Amino acid sequence: MPARTWNRRDFARLALALGAGATLPRTARAAAPDLRFERIISRETLDAYLSRAITIQDLFIGQGNFDDNLRMLTSLGAKFLGRSLCFWGDEARLLAKLEKARGLIARAHAADPEMIAQACVFEIVTRQVESVPVPAWAFEAIGLPVESRNFRFADMASPDGKFRDHWGEGTTVPDVSRPETQLWFHFLAASYIDIGVEAIHYGQVELMARNDRDLAHYAKVFERARAHAEAHARRKMLLCDGHVPSGGLVRDGGLLLDFHSFPLRVKEVPEKGPMEGVLEVGHVDSFYGRSRGGTTPSGWSCDHLPYLAELDNWGPCDNPGQPNQPGGYWCWGYDEIGWFAHLPADRRRAWLAYADAWIKDHDPAGHLQMPGGRVLHTPVDGKHWYHANDPGPAVPDGFGDESAIRAIWAKG
Repeated sequence: MPARTWNRRDFARLALALGAGATLPRTARAAAPDLRFERIISRETLDAYLSRAITIQDLFIGQGNFDDNLRMLTSLGAKFLGRSLCFWGDEARLLAKLEKARGLIARAHAADPEMIAQACVFEIVTRQVESVPVPAWAFEAIGLPVESRNFRFADMASPDGKFRDHWGEGTTVPDVSRPETQLWFHFLAASYIDIGVEAIHYGQVELMARNDRDLAHYAKVFERARAHAEAHARRKMLLCDGHVPSGGLVRDGGLLLDFHSFPLRVKEVPEKGPMEGVLEVGHVDSFYGRSRGGTTPSGWSCDHLPYLAELDNWGPCDNPGQPNQPGGYWCWGYDEIGWFAHLPADRRRAWLAYADAWIKDHDPAGHLQMPGGRVLHTPVDGKHWYHANDPGPAVPDGFGDESAIRAIWAKG
């Protein structure tokens, strides 16, 4: 009898038959998690990847020492490489960066084929997009007539002018309801998938959805990206996530994203001492307990979709190191990764263990995304980038937090 060819619908039926709440025998639960997936991903496998997630910003465009970064990641057993392609504007250099990333992603997969590389489609476009030609296949995927032209910056902006120059002169928040924005998003997603990416972080998705109240446009964006992945991705699927202050994108009971993500929202506690910070349910817009549920793109249902909580970055404050700063979500006058990086080494180790345990205790749907590499808008002793790497000749500015991450992950 010939082997059966399975498609996405077959896998979704299997997931529904098993049920989101299905349990495994004790011996299976004690074994290492099964990280295999194709076309869909089970709840267990998704949780296994998210439990080994690490932010390693711009890994695949050469930020830091790639050889030592790869050594660290394989040594730690990292499986989900968050923000490893993290383009914020700078579209004029996009094509060159993609070619560089292609070779580096291949090297990572040679070292560990299970690793998932995550790229980003952010809530920003700049006028530099007008230097990027639109390939014929992108027009065809969107159902637009093929033209010989570059992307059009003005046609991605909201017609009412909202969010023009939002990130500085010559920028805008793209409006997902505009055909040109959908064209740009699909070009990015397909280009990422073609070089080995299997996950895309879509940034502040709700900021781009002011004119997409029923999420019909976003549904098409993700449908097209997933269709391209089914034809071209390594494991025939794409994991999509985004920052969702409302709790998630749900349309007719269906979750549009495969998992959610959000900043940790560290609460400063001046009365406990200098630079003290804790996690707290309900602090500002923290995400704990708020991840919405529904039917996932892989076909299983949940009350609360799994999510990643990360040490976010967003910029400097006028008064770094000082508590009670107005106008943002500062922790002692820093963004989250800046606050963390300014802690002494022993406090960083203790805080990561605390945060991991706290999230497990307060919200089983949440996973701490470990800090591996991220920009520092407020330098630490002249260091403009946080590297978790152990310091040495390859990474003299490493913060030396590998052992802390390894110890936490070793506990499961």
